Amino acid sequence: MNLVVVSNRVARGKPNEPMTGGLAAALLPVVEKSGAIWVGSSGRVRDGNQKEPFAEVEALGAGALAMLDLPAAHYGGYYEGFANSALWPALHSRADLIRASEEDYASYREVNAFMARALLRFRKDDSVFWIQDYHFLALGAELRDLGIDKPIGFFLHTPWPTRAVIEGVPHHRELIEAMLAYDLIGFQTEEDCENFLGYVEADLGLVVRDGSVTSRYGRSRAAVFPIGIDPDKFAQQATKAMTHPDVSRLRRSLNGERLAIGVDRLDYSKGLINRVKAFDRMWTMHPSLKRTISLLQIATPSRGGIEAYGNLQSEVAKLVSDVNGIHGEVDWTPIRYLNKGFSQAVLAGLYRTAQVGVVTPLQDGMNLVAKEYVAAQNAADPGVLVLSKFAGAANELEAALIVNPHDVDGMARTIATALSMPLAERRLRWEAMMEKICTGTIQQWFANFVEALQDTGAEQPERAPPLAEATHWPYRSARIH
Repeated sequence: MNLVVVSNRVARGKPNEPMTGGLAAALLPVVEKSGAIWVGSSGRVRDGNQKEPFAEVEALGAGALAMLDLPAAHYGGYYEGFANSALWPALHSRADLIRASEEDYASYREVNAFMARALLRFRKDDSVFWIQDYHFLALGAELRDLGIDKPIGFFLHTPWPTRAVIEGVPHHRELIEAMLAYDLIGFQTEEDCENFLGYVEADLGLVVRDGSVTSRYGRSRAAVFPIGIDPDKFAQQATKAMTHPDVSRLRRSLNGERLAIGVDRLDYSKGLINRVKAFDRMWTMHPSLKRTISLLQIATPSRGGIEAYGNLQSEVAKLVSDVNGIHGEVDWTPIRYLNKGFSQAVLAGLYRTAQVGVVTPLQDGMNLVAKEYVAAQNAADPGVLVLSKFAGAANELEAALIVNPHDVDGMARTIATALSMPLAERRLRWEAMMEKICTGTIQQWFANFVEALQDTGAEQPERAPPLAEATHWPYRSARIH
């Protein structure tokens, strides 16, 4: 089997490269070992005159990494426009933040078509394509229209919202019809899968049987594949990282004080405002906890060109400053707020140092930080995970302290409970979570999806021939050639 994995973002496998969980960090170890070809953006753009889109092709463990320059004329509309100003807010149930123009949608489709043509380079008799995430909802349909009849799978790392929310996305019907070109569509949770199939039945009028639906592309199956981590590797990294200079400096600076940690991209879906307010409320309700517990919040900036993100960065920074001003003292800072990323190796040591992990998104597909925090703990004296009920990880890590991130007072009380939890209970909760994490590893997720994709593709009835260009979507005449 020649497995081709496609995502917008890739990880290059450098041990000191900053990464904060997410798709790229999760895929890196399994691609390295599986021999797959991982195709993604180089982070650069190109004009329309270059014939070779691939900027670099290099070895990645047993596999390879192929990076291509995306078209400059359409990158902004594709990435900051439709993908992250229309799809991302919708997928995280923020219909109020959906912003997209017809030009943005056209650019999104152009880049999906561009990627499809580039992928022809890797077409072989035994090729299997596995597309990742919301950047490429239409890529399967573009590959089918180029005559690819091999198995094509898709995995969504974000949540999938209710019909009422997804219907706020321009061209939602056309996009979801295009998604049915995938043989297998994977989701993080049962709720996500049910929301998707509910749309297919109600809005597309198609019959769903046992998670499968038949369209002009053939049969497509939707199923749940919760993503995991490599817990053994992360535990080893955590132990080794305790001597790393960053981790050592942090430990010395605590002077016996306990630490809570939050690690997120600076994104409105992560619940950062409510998290900071919860710590403010906790110190107000329990003044005795001042100087005994501080929060290390790592918030890596992203998508700075989008207005909602710029506004959020300013709002969080001001709130942290206000809270520190109210509760801080000349020799104590309640919230240590860092706007930069760290390598996974260093993060593992930071997680192990913290007695409380705070993972409180308003909406999240899985949130691997939750699993990483648990895996990094010292088994003899583990910390406590405080976890949002709206993270996919809450479906597996029931032994965490589950919170509603909209209930600031409730979160404040739960964080205080975490700090007073006896060792015996901490161990029991940690062991229960580790059992789930160790039976649902990233390697198992990868193997399960690929096996299911091959089985689904093998059962596929004969496909209809590709549609003529003129009968497909309305922007095809503007394609980049």
